[in-house]
Order: sequence, then structure tokens, then C-alpha cells
Amino acid sequence: MRCRICPHNCVLSENQTGLCKARGNIGGEIKCLNYGRITSIALDPIEKKPLEHFYKGGKILSVGSFGCNMRCGFCQNHRISVFGSEPASVYLSPDELAEKAQECVPAGNIGVAYTYNEPLVGFEYVLDCAKAVRGKGLKNVLVTNGLINAEPLAELLPFIDAMNIDLKSFSDSFYKKHRGELETVKSTIRTANEACHVEVTTLIVPGENDSREEIEAMVVWLASVNKNMPLHISRFFPNHEYDIPATDVGKIYNLAEIARKYLSRVYTGNC
Repeated sequence: MRCRICPHNCVLSENQTGLCKARGNIGGEIKCLNYGRITSIALDPIEKKPLEHFYKGGKILSVGSFGCNMRCGFCQNHRISVFGSEPASVYLSPDELAEKAQECVPAGNIGVAYTYNEPLVGFEYVLDCAKAVRGKGLKNVLVTNGLINAEPLAELLPFIDAMNIDLKSFSDSFYKKHRGELETVKSTIRTANEACHVEVTTLIVPGENDSREEIEAMVVWLASVNKNMPLHISRFFPNHEYDIPATDVGKIYNLAEIARKYLSRVYTGNC
């Protein structure tokens, strides 16, 4: 059986799981193995997603499961995204999650953010939850690497109010190294921009995606999609398999100045 959620299009034998470790062939059907299995939950400031131009000052109930369809050596959530043993989890049905989100409204909650691991590898759960949360009159936010095929994205977008999409690099070789696909992410950004509020984050990893030329090419392209699209240029710190020094703060500020030549809303993070 072929999984059709992301461009890996994994072909899976009986009881085999895909690259993401969250989808598998069970009884001749592709199943969402992490459905309802929550490994992380917190009421976060909306700016932490990061979203700078979406209900600023509000909070959002943030939930994560396990699994990811990329293999970034610098992943800050690698214990739930790329794991040796399955992380501990609790089960929350879509209705239970929507109810919990509603209970947090007096504390400033505006809805649910699907985040921490890559949420779209649990596509069916995110879709069901997004419908239930929308039914409560609350907002749905996706924090994603953008590695999703066009068909499932089109099915989900009517229920999504905002997205923060990682544009990890503007280099095909960078994406291949980390098991991603640049053109798919670009397509996700273009499509989402027509459907909901979109902000983009780029983590600057020293020696990998930090050249002036690459950043300039990236922001020129982003400006061609929407010159008002917020861009977060974020500082790398050692994590997971990467023990190289943190990105120089001056480099972050310099790259942000380049980006501001083309985009009207550029922010620096982790500085």
C-alpha cells in the first residue's frame, strides 16, 4: 500500500511503518498510528509558535504527538519526532481536545495549535480535531515543515486559520540531506497563502543555510508570493546530532537586514 500524505509516498508492506514512524500498513490499509496520542500539551503565548501577526497577545493550546517526515540532525524536538523508543502519550479524542481548548478560553486561549512534532504525519487526527475545534468557534493553527502533498493539504486548509511554515533552506541539496523536498514546501507556502494567515520561519544553521546569497534568493521568492508575509529568522543552538557552535547573533541581524530589503515584516528569534 502507498501512503499519499507527503511526497515520500512510502510503499508499505503489511505491518510496516513509513519514514515518519506515524503511519503504517495495518490490515491492507494505511493507518494513522499516532491518532489521538498526545505527547506534549501546553497553553502557550501565540508569539511562541511563532506568530507575530495573528491574535497577538493571545494564548493557544499547543499539542503534539510523535513522528516526523524529515530527519533534521538539529531537531529540537527529536525525542518525539525522531525517536528510538516510542514516547509516552495520553489519548485525547478530537472532541475531548476541543472541549479542553474551550475550557482554556477564560485564560486567554483562542484555539489549538498542532505543533512540537510534525503534525501533518497525523493528518486524520489533525483534520478531525480542526473540525471539532472550529465547531466550538475557536481557531486552528498549524506549525509545520510544509512537507505535504497537494490533495490532503486542500482537504485540510478550509479548517485552518493560520500556519507557521518552516522554510528550512532555499537549497535542494539541504533538503535532500534532511529528507525533505524544497519544491513541495514552496508549493505549500503558495497554496496556504491563498487560504489563511501564513508566517514563515527559517532556522539559520552555521555553514549550511547561512549565506547571504541563499537568504537573498529565498526572500526574493517569498516577496513574489506576498511581500507582507512575516518571516522569522531564528538562531540555531546545538541540539540532537549537531554540536557545532550557536549561530553568531551578528549574522542573524545581518541576514534580517537583507530580508527587510524585500519583505515588510522580518523578525529575529532566539537572540
